[in-house]
Amino acid sequence: MTIASMTGFGRSEGTGDGFTWAWEARSVNGRGLDVRLRYPPGNDAIEPALHEAAAKRLTRGNVSATLTIDRRVSGGNVRLNEAILTDVLKAADRAAEICGGKRPDTAALLTIKGVLEQSDTSESADARAVREKLLIAGFERALDRLLDSRRAEGLRLNAVLSDQVAEIERLTAAVRASPSRSVDAILARVKEQIARLVDADNGFDKDRLHQEAILVATRADVEEELARLDAHVAGARDILKEPGAVGRKLDFLAQEFNREANTLCSKANAVDVTRLGLALKTVIDQLREQVQNVE
Repeated sequence: MTIASMTGFGRSEGTGDGFTWAWEARSVNGRGLDVRLRYPPGNDAIEPALHEAAAKRLTRGNVSATLTIDRRVSGGNVRLNEAILTDVLKAADRAAEICGGKRPDTAALLTIKGVLEQSDTSESADARAVREKLLIAGFERALDRLLDSRRAEGLRLNAVLSDQVAEIERLTAAVRASPSRSVDAILARVKEQIARLVDADNGFDKDRLHQEAILVATRADVEEELARLDAHVAGARDILKEPGAVGRKLDFLAQEFNREANTLCSKANAVDVTRLGLALKTVIDQLREQVQNVE
């Protein structure tokens, strides 16, 4: 099992007794789970079941789901709204007078909104229960397809994140192998710094020289930062193999990566280490951006 993205889409559709329906569910990244539902009037009773179905399947993401219902109008349930038809005929006659045309034929008049209406038909309790069960099941299917979409996107995300973690590992190893971290290189920088101080300070304060030498040597030691970066690389790879919602874990780890890279850059006193540290920060920023979409 791999990580899941918070971005996805799912749709389901079907027919009921006298109507067709369709659910569309979309999700994007979010700190928690936020489900927003849109449905035609008269379906409020199913909302608690819809939220329950979403909570069982999802843990994070902003989800919006829309239900559309088209009712099939049968001949026995249609009535003519004579008041509206009368108004339409008057308007048609007046338009014919102004434009010099003919009144529209009857078929055209019947297509005008409101001329034909569906007669009110009461829905029995049993029919309502069947309809609600059908719509809830349809919503669950849309959510399942949304999940499939999020998992497919998660596979792509996993590959991207794995590549970024591998690049962090490579750059960490490059810093560790840098010639500027050798004992001879560190001693050379210490001597250079001491020489500058001696030239700049006629008083030749031995204590200050000692402190500066210690500071240069300490700043050259980034082994702790490198060791923690290695540990975070191993941790990231373990998390990417975990089932379930791991987005918050990865987000925390990305912050730790960034902390170590910042410290490394601040301690760097060689051009090549600074360059590698900045490259590390760039990759880590890219990692943090991708992690925001992991469930």
